[in-house]
Amino acid sequence: MERTTCCVVGGGPAGMMLGLLLARAGIEVTVLEKHKDFLRDFRGDTVHPSTLRLLDELGLGERFARLPARKLHEVRMHVGDDTVITLSDLRRIPGRHPYIAMVPQWDFLDLLANAAAEEPSFTLRMRTAVTGLRTDGGRVTGVRYVDEDGTPGELAADLTVACDGRDSLVRVAAGLIPDYIDVPMDVWIVRVPAQRDDSKDGRVFMRTRGRQFAVTMDRGEYYQTSYLIEKGADATLRARGVQWFRDSLGELFGWGEEVTGTIRSWDDVKLLEVTMGRLRRWHRPGLLCIGDAAHIMSPTGGVGVNLAVQDAVAAARILAEPLRRGTVRDADLARVQRRRMLPVAVTQKSQQGEHEALLRPVLAGTLDPGRLPLPIRLLRRVPLLPVLAGYLGGVGIRPERAPAFARR
Repeated sequence: MERTTCCVVGGGPAGMMLGLLLARAGIEVTVLEKHKDFLRDFRGDTVHPSTLRLLDELGLGERFARLPARKLHEVRMHVGDDTVITLSDLRRIPGRHPYIAMVPQWDFLDLLANAAAEEPSFTLRMRTAVTGLRTDGGRVTGVRYVDEDGTPGELAADLTVACDGRDSLVRVAAGLIPDYIDVPMDVWIVRVPAQRDDSKDGRVFMRTRGRQFAVTMDRGEYYQTSYLIEKGADATLRARGVQWFRDSLGELFGWGEEVTGTIRSWDDVKLLEVTMGRLRRWHRPGLLCIGDAAHIMSPTGGVGVNLAVQDAVAAARILAEPLRRGTVRDADLARVQRRRMLPVAVTQKSQQGEHEALLRPVLAGTLDPGRLPLPIRLLRRVPLLPVLAGYLGGVGIRPERAPAFARR
């Protein structure tokens, strides 16, 4: 029987950060990732100021600075043809990083994996898919898996941490069921060539007109564009043909055929089925869920990566000593949930507010451009509100600091 002290399921931002921090505490930790590498498209690529500060504290700031990145200083929304509203301004966030760094997630994960590999107690096993949980008397004692050769195996662990995302297999196997929150939209994600006359370095801009709403992120050579559709409408809209989508996107952003024509077929348009919710209880004996496995975030605001990383930092700080002693109690796992529940709940409440005030009316065709929702009007009238929004989005409530044992 293979054995480790902590088994982390999933090599995303939460899993890799937790693996790194626990390894720096001298704890034997094994991260299991089902894919052969981190190269997957259209993942959360936003690294927030609080995470950038954390990387500095971990001695990884210089390595991160060498990654290809765009710096996001503000978020703007274009309503119709004439109205431009600054929703978020990050330039007055205190510290070295008054911006969000837009970095391909695979580069960020490679950085964390390489740093963790320098620790003798860290193991990363790629192409290892968890298939179930080991249990003994109601306590989770590790996982069952299939390795890259298709060979089944088992890994015993004092603690198993589910970091395997919004569709977490571990969460399901543990019988933990989220309370889901109604959302009005799904999202189509597509790349088009960048238009240098339409954006400055790293700017994110939103456009809404009629029943259309889309968000474009300047990624240098291309724009990553998220186009919102009504929940469950994917098949119906695709039946109209891809030229309809090209025309709709071109009309919304003022792009010509030389841009929209690069969308060759529906194969270039990826669907994100948006879900949102959170567990009432993030743990059971021997098991903890963090990141999207514990709280499924809306893509609104791009905060999912940041919250997942913050969860990992809190978990490492609280659980390092119990793991050293070999006595991780349910009360220790509950402390992690209590620490992280407030920022998660506040963030999801903010996302719900944006859904109901802006996105649902746009998609239903009931938004009056001449009378925008009160929160949007206040952003135009009170200059400090976009600054506050930038701080709450970029730093958040209860940001975590690197534990002393992990600092370099």
